[in-house]
Amino acid sequence: MGHFAVVDYVVFAVLLAASMGIGLYYALSGGRQRTTQEFLMADRNMRCLPVSLSLIASFQSAVAIIGVPAEIYAHGTQYWFIGCAYLLGLFIPAHVFIPVFYRLRVTSAYQYLELRFSRAVRICGTLTFICQMVIYMGICVYTPAFALNAVTGFELWVSVLATGLVCTLYTTIGGLKAVIWTDVFQTVVMFAGQLVVIVVGVQKTGGVSEVWRKVWEGNRISGLDLNPDPTERHTFWTLGVGGVFLMLSLYGVNQTQVQRYLSARTEKEAVRSCYMAFPSLQLALALSCVMGLVMFARYCGENHSDKLGTAMVLYFVMDMLQGLPGLPGLFVACLFSAALSTISSAFNSLATVTMEDLIKPHFPAMTEARAILLSKALAMSYGLLCVAMAYFTHLMGDSVLQMALKIFGMIGGPILGLFSLGMFFPWANSTGAVAGLGAGLSVSFWVSIGTILNRSSGSSSLPPDCRVNTTTALQTALSNVTLSRPSGLKRFYSLSYMWYSAFNCFTVILIGLIVSFLTGPMKEEDVTPGTVYPLLGKLLCFLPERLKKKLCCVTPLGQVSLQHRQPPQCKEINGSSHRQEDRPPPEESESFLPDAHTPHVEHETAV
Repeated sequence: MGHFAVVDYVVFAVLLAASMGIGLYYALSGGRQRTTQEFLMADRNMRCLPVSLSLIASFQSAVAIIGVPAEIYAHGTQYWFIGCAYLLGLFIPAHVFIPVFYRLRVTSAYQYLELRFSRAVRICGTLTFICQMVIYMGICVYTPAFALNAVTGFELWVSVLATGLVCTLYTTIGGLKAVIWTDVFQTVVMFAGQLVVIVVGVQKTGGVSEVWRKVWEGNRISGLDLNPDPTERHTFWTLGVGGVFLMLSLYGVNQTQVQRYLSARTEKEAVRSCYMAFPSLQLALALSCVMGLVMFARYCGENHSDKLGTAMVLYFVMDMLQGLPGLPGLFVACLFSAALSTISSAFNSLATVTMEDLIKPHFPAMTEARAILLSKALAMSYGLLCVAMAYFTHLMGDSVLQMALKIFGMIGGPILGLFSLGMFFPWANSTGAVAGLGAGLSVSFWVSIGTILNRSSGSSSLPPDCRVNTTTALQTALSNVTLSRPSGLKRFYSLSYMWYSAFNCFTVILIGLIVSFLTGPMKEEDVTPGTVYPLLGKLLCFLPERLKKKLCCVTPLGQVSLQHRQPPQCKEINGSSHRQEDRPPPEESESFLPDAHTPHVEHETAV
C-alpha cells in the first residue's frame, strides 16, 4: 500500500507532540491538577465552544472515519439518514438530562442513581458502564493502529502500544482540561485530513460531475426507505428512530459526555454546547459519507473483493495521496486524532466513575492528595487495560462501525433504560431498577449470542459496477428476500443492530415498572427532589389534578414546601461536600426543578 516518506513521519510526530504538549501544559499550569475537582471536572470552568468540540471528538472516533466511508462504498447512502436522529438525540439531552444532572451538582452520572434509588443501583450502573467502555476502547485503539500498520509497515502491536501509551500519558498528567483542549486541536486535524482526501479524490476521479454520474449510475444514492420491517439492517425507521435511542445513550447518560456538560461554567453554557455540537456532527457525517461516494466513483468497475472495508478505505487514501508528501501523514494523523480524543475521554470518565462511585463512598475520609494520586493511577490502569482489549478486536468478524454501534446498543441501551426509569417514572423503586437492568442486559446478550450463532451473510453489498441494471438488481434483491427471510426465533435474532438501544431500553423500563408495582411502588414523598423530570405530568396535562395526583403524575419536584427545605448548609453526598453557594445562578434555573441541595429533611438520612 505504500509507505510513509520522511515528511509524513514529521507531520505525524508533530500531532503526537502537540497532544503531549497540551497535556504537559495543563499539568504544569493553573492548579497543576492537585485536586480531584480540577483533574476530573476541569474546575467546572469550561466555555461552551471547547466543550462542544470535545463532545464531537468523543463520538467521532477513528471507527467512524474509516467505518462510514466503507459502509457508503458497499451499501450506498442509506446510512446518511442517521443524521435525522441527531436533532432529537441532542435536543432531549439539552432540555431533560443536562438540567437534572447539572442542578444535582454530581461528579459522576451514577451518583444520580443513588440519589434516586440506592447505592446498589449506583454500583450496578457503574460496573455496566465500565464494561461497555473498556470493550469499546479496544476497538478504538485497534482501528488507527491497523491503519498505521497498513501504511507504514509498523508492527501492529507496536502501533497499538504507541496509541494507548501516548493517550494514557497526557490523560494521566493533564486531567480533563488537557483532554478537552486536545479534543479541540484533534477535531480540527480530523476535519482537515478528511477534506484533503475528498478534494484530491474528486480531482483524480475527473471532477464533481463525473463523481456524481458514477455514483448515480452505480445505484449508490439511496432513496427514503420506509420499510417498517425491524429486521432490515438500514431503513429510515431503523436509522432515524432507532438512531435517536443510540444518540440518547451516547449524549444523554454516557459519563464521557455528562462529564463535559458538568465541566461547563453554567447550565446555559452546557445546553449551548449541546446545540453547537449539532452542525459539527452533521459536517463530520457528511464528510465521511462523501468520502465513501468518491471512493466508489474512483474504483467502480474494479474488483477489490480481497480487501475488507477498513483496508479498502486505507487503500483509497494511500492511492489518492500517493506522490503528495505530507498528506498521507496528515490523514493518519487525522485517524489518530479521532482515536486519541475518544480514548482519552473514556480513560478520564472511567477514572471518574471508579473514584466517585466505587472508592470514595467506602473511604470518605481520604485526603485530597491521596485521591488525586489514585485518580491518576486509575486513568493509567484503564489505559493499559484498553490496550489489552484491542487484542480481541481483530478476532471479531463485523465491520468496525457495526461492531461499535452494537456495543452501544447492547450495553448503552440498558443504561439508558435505567436512567429513564428513574427520571420519568416516580413509582419505580430500587428493586425494580436492579431487576430491569438485569433483564435488559440478559435479553441484550441473548439476542447478541443468538445473532452470532445464526450469523447469516448479512446485508449483501451492492455490485461494484459503474452501471447497474436497475430491473435485474431489483429482481435479485426480491428473490434474495423471498429465499432468505428467517422465521421464528431466527427472525428475532435478525433484529437490526440499530434497534438494540431502543429494544433494550424499553425492556429495562417495562420489567422495572412491573417489579416496582409488585414490590410496592415508591411513594411521592419518598422521591428525592430534583431526581424526577415531570414528563408524565406534562404528557397527561389534560387530566384533572386529583387524578394526576392519584396516578403519581404530579411530580414532587414542584411541590416542596418551604418548611421542607433545608437551610443553606453543607450536605454530604457520598463523601463529597456540596455547598449552597456552588449552585448555578438563580437565572439559570427553571421552575420545574428546584435546587437539588434542598431535599426533604426526612429523606436526608436515607440519602
